[in-house]
Amino acid sequence: MKSLILGGVKSGKSRHAEQLATNSGRPVTVIATATGDDAGMQARIARHQAERNPHWHLLEEPILLGRAIASIDEQHCVLVDCLTLWLTNLLMLENDTALSTELQSLNTAVENCGNRLVMVSNETSMGIVPMGELSRRYCDEAGLLHQAMARHCDEVVLMIAGLCHRLK
Repeated sequence: MKSLILGGVKSGKSRHAEQLATNSGRPVTVIATATGDDAGMQARIARHQAERNPHWHLLEEPILLGRAIASIDEQHCVLVDCLTLWLTNLLMLENDTALSTELQSLNTAVENCGNRLVMVSNETSMGIVPMGELSRRYCDEAGLLHQAMARHCDEVVLMIAGLCHRLK
């Protein structure tokens, strides 16, 4: 079973994903893609760490996500939090080859994944088109990433106000 959990900031998507991981009955490996580049992000990371089940394994991987997913024992539930932070990390490299390579690696890893897989991502493309070139590219790439992951997933949900809306 592969799940994609989409939602806005503070929509309840991480909490829902963590519940799915807990309900899997498997050992859980969390792949965290965030980097603590500023005090606000460091606080957010610390809060997630404090709230996370202490028995879960943690793998921090901001770039090589496909390889990280493929490396985990298939008996584990894999919880990826979050795809859009990972995408941001790739876009900040300003290396289109790395972006293309890592997107393909992720597609292959998810398609071939035998684990219970739960992926969290921010839905960002429901408002106006951003003015800046990088912001527009980010929204375009995030939309394409979500479409690709949704094709590979058995379940896709959109979280709004802590409520789960099943899309697939």
